[in-house]
Amino acid sequence: MKIMIIGGFLGSGKTTTILKISRRFRDAGKRIAIIVNEIGEIGLDGDVLTNPDIATEELTSGCICCTLRISMQYTLQTLEEEFKPDIVIIEPTGIAFPGQIRDEIETMGLSELSFAPIITLVDPGRFGTEAKEIPRFIETQIREAEILCINKIDVTPAEIVLSTEKMLLEINPEAHILKFSAKLGDKQFESLLLHLAVSGLKKTLDEKKNSIELSEVSAFSTLYTLAYEAFNPEKGTRFIEESLRTIRDRVREINPEFVGHVKLSLKLPESTIRGSVTSSKETPQVEFLDRKNEKTEIRLLSAITKVPKDKLAEIVESTLEVKLREAGITFKKESLEHGHEHKHDNEHEKGQSRINIYGKNEWK
Repeated sequence: MKIMIIGGFLGSGKTTTILKISRRFRDAGKRIAIIVNEIGEIGLDGDVLTNPDIATEELTSGCICCTLRISMQYTLQTLEEEFKPDIVIIEPTGIAFPGQIRDEIETMGLSELSFAPIITLVDPGRFGTEAKEIPRFIETQIREAEILCINKIDVTPAEIVLSTEKMLLEINPEAHILKFSAKLGDKQFESLLLHLAVSGLKKTLDEKKNSIELSEVSAFSTLYTLAYEAFNPEKGTRFIEESLRTIRDRVREINPEFVGHVKLSLKLPESTIRGSVTSSKETPQVEFLDRKNEKTEIRLLSAITKVPKDKLAEIVESTLEVKLREAGITFKKESLEHGHEHKHDNEHEKGQSRINIYGKNEWK
């Protein structure tokens, strides 16, 4: 079983990259499993990574490089025993330390284990701001990588890409640097697949760190169920854009240079609309997924630098609820489960599996 750890700060393009990588390896006949880690209490990316014959598991309410180690171990052991994947792709939360994740996995006693080189993705359009906001945290992610990927070069001026490359080399001169657009899947992106095919090298790390404490990121999630015919696609798109813009502007009043990720998902009967904003200066980005849903609901996950969690929660919930009332939508706020790690400990003792399969076929 080969482990591929693809890290990077919030909004750097990890999900898009993993989606394309997993499809390529699946089409080549490999059995693929994906572990998605979200710092908040709900997951949003599992549905996006849906593929036939791919096992996808979401671990929430913490970071697998520190607070969710037991949950990750249980998940990997269950996958190894029941799904028998050739490759497990791990998408850590955007504040995780990828080298620390590798160290933890090596102590879990999994059989026939190997590692691809550790990947860290960077969005060059935000790199300068990120380094200023959380220098120790960003530097650790970069230093622990064997391959540094400058993503989104299709929407970033060439001079910024070059300055980002220079800065990365100063921090980690031993790393390979790749420049590509994961969204377009360009020729340079293809070279990433070749690098993942080789074996990674173990790096000597400093003492273990708590990524959540060092990142100074506050996280908050919320979930609302809606009346079945609440939105049409046009109205839903407008709702997401306006909500994200309002949240961005209100957070900016507290931290004018914030970075992070606010992800908003609207599930409709015949489609899913997803939007995101990743910094104080970014325009909300929206995409459509052609997918049927049993429930009509809104999910929001936010992780923002240097904003108190209670303030973030108030901004998020009041914005969504005001926008829903303005749109004349009947809604219900759902309670989210707490005590994630304790809950998983109980499940481990009972031998219960939490693996979710997003695909057409059952495990064989």
